[in-house]
Amino acid sequence: MKYRHIIWDWNGTLINDRWLCVQGLNHSLDIRGLPKITEKVYRDKFMFPVKDFYKKVGFDFSKEPFELVGDEFVSFYKKLFKNTELHLMASHVVRKIKDAGISQYILSAGKQDHLIEWVKSYKLFDYFEHVKGIDDHYAEGKIEMGKRLKKEITALDREVIMIGDTIHDSEVADAMEIDCYLIDHGHVSRHRLKKTGRKVFSNLSEIFEDITN
Repeated sequence: MKYRHIIWDWNGTLINDRWLCVQGLNHSLDIRGLPKITEKVYRDKFMFPVKDFYKKVGFDFSKEPFELVGDEFVSFYKKLFKNTELHLMASHVVRKIKDAGISQYILSAGKQDHLIEWVKSYKLFDYFEHVKGIDDHYAEGKIEMGKRLKKEITALDREVIMIGDTIHDSEVADAMEIDCYLIDHGHVSRHRLKKTGRKVFSNLSEIFEDITN
């Protein structure tokens, strides 16, 4: 095996929620009379910190606090989350990796209590050693969380990999000094992911074959 431990991102990587994020964002833009965006624009602009992304698509935080818009989005997202689905093959791949004896973790910028609830709703919780989310919607701490998680994993750096769908996931992996694979079915367009220099895959089955061969 190439790797003994896999750290998964959740949103966009395992769960197909891009459409919901675009709808939630457009809901808030529409309330303020601002132009809505397409999924293409979303994938071409999405970034962390999320506050900077919101500014890029038209929000003016000199007129209102970012937290107000953020709470509005979270409320919209939670209401419609039940309509989301896992990405194709996500459940199968997670199970097969577990069967292969590889430890799996989730590291997400989602709020911890919501994250655990959502992972359990898809009956995946027991396949992960740890499910790590943030304690505060507005904390910008995925890198710090990643460093703490790495200390809990007893392995050489080369035995651990992060799998995500954003440029920030690559940055988190850099900070953790581990490898990273990116997948283009999530929140960031393929051409932007390719600029990181990471391997970019189009589906989870390709990642599974690469990791286990």
